[in-house]
Amino acid sequence: MADEEKSGEAGKEKNDLQILKELVDDLYKFRDCYFETHSVEEAGRKQKDVAQEMENTLKKLEEKEGDLKHKAEFLLQKGRCLNVAPDFSTEAEECLSRAVKLEPGLVDGWNTLGEQFWKKGDLMGAKNCFTGALQQSKNKVSLRNLSMVLRQLPAVDREAHGKQVMESVDMARQAVQLDVTDGTSWYILGNAYVSLFFSCGQNPQLSQQALSAYAQSEKVDRAASCYPELHFNRSTLFQYEEMFGSALSGYSRAAALDPSWEEPPERERQLLEYLKKVTELIQNKGKVKARRLRSMLSSLNTSALGPCSSPQFRSPSGRIGSLEPRTLSSLTHGHHPGHVWHGGQRGDVYRGDGL
Repeated sequence: MADEEKSGEAGKEKNDLQILKELVDDLYKFRDCYFETHSVEEAGRKQKDVAQEMENTLKKLEEKEGDLKHKAEFLLQKGRCLNVAPDFSTEAEECLSRAVKLEPGLVDGWNTLGEQFWKKGDLMGAKNCFTGALQQSKNKVSLRNLSMVLRQLPAVDREAHGKQVMESVDMARQAVQLDVTDGTSWYILGNAYVSLFFSCGQNPQLSQQALSAYAQSEKVDRAASCYPELHFNRSTLFQYEEMFGSALSGYSRAAALDPSWEEPPERERQLLEYLKKVTELIQNKGKVKARRLRSMLSSLNTSALGPCSSPQFRSPSGRIGSLEPRTLSSLTHGHHPGHVWHGGQRGDVYRGDGL
């Protein structure tokens, strides 16, 4: 009879703990999938709505606290609940620190504590937490968080930074391999490829790998298309690749999804200003005087095209044959296979965005 009572109590405890976990899981779902139930026009309310939902969840958790004997699990869920906010929480850190001290095998506890250290600016503390979680169990959250932290850690020199970025890419790849249906892991892999692209020679293959990872993130996870950071980071790559229309659309989308984030609209403004200057210079031919312009044009001839004018020229797509010269005014948006443009530079336009 006593054994049956103990079994019943254990079952009730387990059910209560599962209820607590589901409450907090629902809170994260509310935050991450906010735009599935709200319009983009309500983006300015998101942070306030999430904070209110967090308070409601905290009250429900605290109502159950007295009934639970499994203190570590309760502290974990309370810490996770507080961690949903974007800023560091001393109370969350205390809850999570106590949870992993009581039960060192709590992988979620180490991961969430690492996120708190990260928010506090303690990158090494965060790295140690994620590494500790991996020692308990290989998991995608620790791997992708380590990927992000490694890219932010200071390096002694350029070579050391390059190694950190390479390790960051490896961690992100491992996270994706553990769950190919996780959009967040694909998104972080895309970010890792972008960092590798800019730090290791702008290899076009890395650019394509980054764009493919972002596309896969949106494909497998509907919520990913509402990550303002995804649109912003992808637009940074688009801008570098001079895909200006796509870059502007992405900056605009990022700004709409997070109106409090100042950088996307500023980048959009800078890019529009740059394009305006370029357009003006094209229209007035760089403000070059007519005689100087005629002299410049007379110096242009097909011999300067080099191998591009040869009948044996092979393009990257495999096409064989000389390329047909075209004027700038005849070009339209999109690709122009089989054609080549030749001109001279009359000046530079400063973009002011560091790209």
